Amino acid sequence: MSNKQSKAGGIQGLFAALVIPLCLVLGIVIWNFIMGNPSGFENSDPEKGPLPKEVIGTLNHYLAVMYKGGFVVPILLGSFFTVVVFAIERMITIGKSKGTGSVEGFIMRIRPLVASGNLDGAKAECAKQRGSVANVVSAGIDMYRSMQADRELDKERKIMAIQKELEEATTLELPMLSKNLVIISTIASIATLLGLFGTVLGMIRAFSALATAGAPDAVALSTGISEALINTALGIGTSALAIIMYNYFTTKIDSITYGIDEAGYTIVQSFASTQKGH
Repeated sequence: MSNKQSKAGGIQGLFAALVIPLCLVLGIVIWNFIMGNPSGFENSDPEKGPLPKEVIGTLNHYLAVMYKGGFVVPILLGSFFTVVVFAIERMITIGKSKGTGSVEGFIMRIRPLVASGNLDGAKAECAKQRGSVANVVSAGIDMYRSMQADRELDKERKIMAIQKELEEATTLELPMLSKNLVIISTIASIATLLGLFGTVLGMIRAFSALATAGAPDAVALSTGISEALINTALGIGTSALAIIMYNYFTTKIDSITYGIDEAGYTIVQSFASTQKGH
């Protein structure tokens, strides 16, 4: 791995280590100070019920209602913010890896250049395109040129050397594309479980209010139901977003991988058709 790639991997690792706790802290701050603002509750007491929409407005009312979801809410908010941050980071990284133009257009420009033996033109296209596909193609072209000058190896070994170079270049590029996707996929599973956990806690509180001797505690009952429903909604929403983002980025990476394979096949076939065995 090159120093540049190693440095990029280190930066991404540090980024991931910082983002998760910062998003969790952000979730706690929003839950405690914005959703739990005393002005949104009866008698300015967050332990009481939220004030009606007619008094504090629709947005503040729903924020107060979300606060009643309990301590699982800030964890789910942190998970949601984590998915959003990593989705933006992956969009930027994968966008850069595609290069300055479409992968399909780049392959169409490279194919006739390599087939005609215009390696300098193909290298120029790689420099213009940039990105993961261009990096792999550039490495393959360099090995192509080296094998053309080699007078010792036979044709089959030259082809194997080009294929090996393409595989090694691909191996260096692909991990940078899929990095941090495991975090998104993990949150997709954990968010649902966290929502279910919050739902169970809310239902326990609601049934405890119903079990009170005499008249049920209406505030405790409504709080328990709110806790159950809010955590369910946040858990499902966060999980759904994470699944959508994961599948979207996986599809993008598959498209880039296909472009790399297609370009590599073009280089190998061109070399095989122009070189004579001995």
